[in-house]
Amino acid sequence: MPDTSAADVAWDLGDLYVSLDDPHLRRDMDSALKRAQAFEAKYRGAVANLTLSQEPFLAEGVRELESLYEQMDKPSIYAMLVHSAQTDDPRHGALLSKTREQRTAVNKHLIFFDLEWIQLDEAVADALTNAPSLARYRHWLEQKRVWKPYYLKEGEEKILEEKGITGKSAFGRLFEESTASMKFQFAGKSATLQEVLAKLYDSDRELRKQASESITAGLKDNARLLTFIFNTIVQDHQSDCRLRSYPDVMFARNLANEIPAEVVEALMVATEKNFSLVQRYYRLKGKLLGIDKLQDYDRYAPLFSDMPACDWPTAQAIVQESYEAFSPEAGKVVRAFFDKKWIDAALRPGKRGGAFSASAVPSVHPYILMNFTERLRDVMTLAHELGHGLHQFLSRRQGYLQCDTPLTTAEMASVFGEMLTFRRLQQRYPEPRLRLAMLCSKIEDAFATVFRQVVMTRFEQRLHAARAQSELSTDHINKIWFDANQAMFGDVVTMGDGYAWWWSYIGHFVRSPFYCYAYSFGELLVLALFQKYQQEGEAFVPKYLELLASGGSEAPHVLLAKLGVDVTDPSFWELGLKLLEGMVAEAEELARKV
Repeated sequence: MPDTSAADVAWDLGDLYVSLDDPHLRRDMDSALKRAQAFEAKYRGAVANLTLSQEPFLAEGVRELESLYEQMDKPSIYAMLVHSAQTDDPRHGALLSKTREQRTAVNKHLIFFDLEWIQLDEAVADALTNAPSLARYRHWLEQKRVWKPYYLKEGEEKILEEKGITGKSAFGRLFEESTASMKFQFAGKSATLQEVLAKLYDSDRELRKQASESITAGLKDNARLLTFIFNTIVQDHQSDCRLRSYPDVMFARNLANEIPAEVVEALMVATEKNFSLVQRYYRLKGKLLGIDKLQDYDRYAPLFSDMPACDWPTAQAIVQESYEAFSPEAGKVVRAFFDKKWIDAALRPGKRGGAFSASAVPSVHPYILMNFTERLRDVMTLAHELGHGLHQFLSRRQGYLQCDTPLTTAEMASVFGEMLTFRRLQQRYPEPRLRLAMLCSKIEDAFATVFRQVVMTRFEQRLHAARAQSELSTDHINKIWFDANQAMFGDVVTMGDGYAWWWSYIGHFVRSPFYCYAYSFGELLVLALFQKYQQEGEAFVPKYLELLASGGSEAPHVLLAKLGVDVTDPSFWELGLKLLEGMVAEAEELARKV
């Protein structure tokens, strides 16, 4: 692997467990099972027949359940982290399987609680939910009952839970390990997917073309496996929808995100109506690059070949300064990620691609994984994941049941952190050429977050619709992918035939069906929030941090209304899109001056 300034930046997972052989890991797994059995013995049959006078009994049970969930999940979270950092170590895979199996064994004794709670008389449930001793868990208890029509019988729920280990979960792991271990021939050497993808940002056009061809060739070599995984995952999802009587394949995601389907559709339609903005920008970029017809591998090309590199210490300094200038409290949290080794940024064989921030458990803290390649755009990735980390760290006070947010607001802090850092980068590099280059990079990131994610969601919708008819061939999926992207690029960007294969390495389709529109939601939401920050200044900061600290204790529209934002208004999305148009206009103006 290339030697970078982040070669020694590896996380210390000791706050979870000190090693794979840590006796506390085995002890937590065994103890969680015993506690779950005791919990079932005490509460089974009692929850469905609760009376108002049993408020203390229920409050005690929910507190115990919260503690149990955290203990049950902590080993599997640790296993997921060590496996992500090095998927090719068989010990990590074995631990991941073991912890997931044990978690399922524990949860089988807890499933009854949800099923009994949703059967409780409506009036009694409402009164208990609003009781003082249960105020901390009010939203969690309310949301449980929203799912009432879609639960199965307890025996069926247990079967699905157990079979999930060898079903979707297993195929998800197969996808992760396969894509992490794939080898791509590039410049006469064997390289990982992440290494070759990084070359799409190179200033050398021939190198970008070679990288594109290398990726396509590698994906073609693995097409049979990846096509089978996608067919299986999509079919499994459709089976879940059918068994639970969901109205459509996106219903469960929208319900979990606490957002009506019509709001999601309004967001996507508004975005699609502005595909001309994408084409307008890429016409500008073609002129700036001196390319008559942009190819798909030109989209992320830097405007200038002399763009400065960025080593890890510099990236750390820029991001820390960005958060500290916004809020000393936020800056203190961000600094802890660096000082206490909560980040893994080194490149290594077998490491999972991409980046994420894992919230872990409230009694510990989040951990961040990324792949640092010395580019300025890596600074934005770092800022993005630290935004997640800040959000997850502050929301720990809500406890394990309500610390996590729906996906619609999960991207809020990450994109806001990017905006803070982008502004800092423009101050650090004031030269017009660099300002233009960074603005274009930011526009491209915003387009990837808004427009591309809508394209990906449309692809998923059509993929699921086609799979409902029959198993899909690679060529069929290729066409669905190609057509969905063509709608965005129009005749401005030429997609080569090889681009049709590029759906096959995108993990969101496998790990979290219909996740992608949440990115669009988050980006457009943050453009509005950032405008409020610029208008209100320091007065905005405490309200924003309180919003992050609220976690999932209220529905997103309720929390955002406190900042004066109405995400249920379809015209709301036009505001963010107009701000993106303003960024393109600014780039056009800067281009005339450079």
